[in-house]
Amino acid sequence: MILVLVEIDDGALALVSQEALTFARGLGEPVEAVVLAAPGTDTSAAVADCAVQGVARVHLVDGPDLISYAAAAWASVVAGVLAETGASTLVASGSGRASEILAHVAARLDVPMAANALEASPVGESTEAVGGQARMPDQGSDTGTGLLVRRQVLGGAVVESTLLAAVPAILTVAGHAVEPVAAPVAGAASVVTVTPRIEPDDLRAQVASVTPRSGGDGASLTKAKVVVGAGRGAGGPDGFGGVDALAAKLGGVVGVSRVVTSLGWRPHHEQVGQTGSRINPDLYVPCGISGAIQHWAGCSSSKTIIAINTDAEAPMVTKAAYAIVGDMHEVIPAILAALDKRG
Repeated sequence: MILVLVEIDDGALALVSQEALTFARGLGEPVEAVVLAAPGTDTSAAVADCAVQGVARVHLVDGPDLISYAAAAWASVVAGVLAETGASTLVASGSGRASEILAHVAARLDVPMAANALEASPVGESTEAVGGQARMPDQGSDTGTGLLVRRQVLGGAVVESTLLAAVPAILTVAGHAVEPVAAPVAGAASVVTVTPRIEPDDLRAQVASVTPRSGGDGASLTKAKVVVGAGRGAGGPDGFGGVDALAAKLGGVVGVSRVVTSLGWRPHHEQVGQTGSRINPDLYVPCGISGAIQHWAGCSSSKTIIAINTDAEAPMVTKAAYAIVGDMHEVIPAILAALDKRG
């Protein structure tokens, strides 16, 4: 059995957790989920989403000690459910919080953890579909037993294969590595209530307060269907007028490169890349962004990329589905004018 740690976003199952469940189903074993929630949290929508993903049981953990996030405490709870269920594999999304929790669980159990998995296959099995993607072929009997994982390292610049021979196998799924797909048959998603037992030492480090994000419209880059990006080519903090206008015209949001946030031109929550958000919009329009590896790690899952850059040999231009070679400050106004004519 495979246990998946899932997260709730606005009352429903987070998109990255839906991806993790789809990924887990591809391993060919029954899937159960564990949800950690503060007392009084409405989890009905998340449980319904788990059923759509074919989950057999949902282990719902709530208690006063879960009101504030504490990595060690939450890991203790997950480790307890893992032991109780006897699951062979523990999976979660590659989100910051889930990655931290699974790292703590792996440390407690003294087993390795593979982060940012793209594909996984029990050793010795033939090639099959995993979450809509091809499984790795059998690597031969000399690899032993366990779970063979292909994962991103170095910000996505390198993909390595690694064997998780320990039990349980613990891994996180790279953001948008798979498309969330409903299970052929819905799961029962029967709810099992779990009362957590948390040691005081596990609460020594916990979130003390949360400050709401200020600035911008608060739209999430990770949910946006259209993202208009801007990099050093914007020229400065006053060079984003066209970018903002194009994003608004297309019904999207603005995303920026790391250099833009480092220079203080735009807030960090707009950053796309290895140290920012990983996006998977239907359309990404990077303007004046060269396309360094770190940025590509955050936008490579975009379905269609239309790059605007003065450098025809820039990595972003060569990797994009379409490109316009030119100054973004000339090209964007022309695009806006053309869109206005279309109404």
